[in-house]
Amino acid sequence: MNDMDGQIGPQDEEGGNSTIALFLGLYLVVLAFFILLVSISSVEDTKSQKVMDSLSSTFTSLLPPSADLTQFTAKDGDILAGQEFQQQVTGIFATALGVDKVKVVQPGKQMRLLLDADSLFFKDEANIRPAIHPLLDRTVASLSNRPLGLRFDMEFMIGTPTEADGKTMPVEQTLEIERAGAFARAMNERGIPPDSISIGMRPGHVGEIVIYFYTRDIEATKLRFEEGSP
Repeated sequence: MNDMDGQIGPQDEEGGNSTIALFLGLYLVVLAFFILLVSISSVEDTKSQKVMDSLSSTFTSLLPPSADLTQFTAKDGDILAGQEFQQQVTGIFATALGVDKVKVVQPGKQMRLLLDADSLFFKDEANIRPAIHPLLDRTVASLSNRPLGLRFDMEFMIGTPTEADGKTMPVEQTLEIERAGAFARAMNERGIPPDSISIGMRPGHVGEIVIYFYTRDIEATKLRFEEGSP
């Protein structure tokens, strides 16, 4: 009567428990198998390094400059910083004036720029052209952006006429002297570091301006006094 009512007997309950135990046993065996594989496996550094190098070379172009993981020596870093500065200056003057007389004297260290004085100043005047003001602003920004341990310097040389002997420069006020002073004042007004600019006169070559840009090590430019020196 109990069987006809659909009640589960003792044998059915034992069968269900056996099935659950069987599946649980299989799961434990599989888990033990993977634990065994992990325990006996070893990491191959060579293959791992190759994978890392491959990923780095693939995604290096996607990294911003601040995320560049390449390590440089101090010397390499100085040269790279100097070359970047030279590229910035070349771009500034080439864009504004179309200058093509640019010579890198020493990569990352020194470069020279030749300009027509009238391209910076009004003809026969010491007033800087307004169109040149953005150029001066960008130049001051580049000179002021000094990496740690380095300094960027600018040397402004303007050609001036000489006396009859061809060697002596005039002592009275001339247009070239006024232009040099106006350029220095304009750069100072824009906040150029005082130790980054020097102004000079160049005998002959009237109407021509030569600008030198230098990358210098700060420690190397400091005055050193030997013991016992006066």
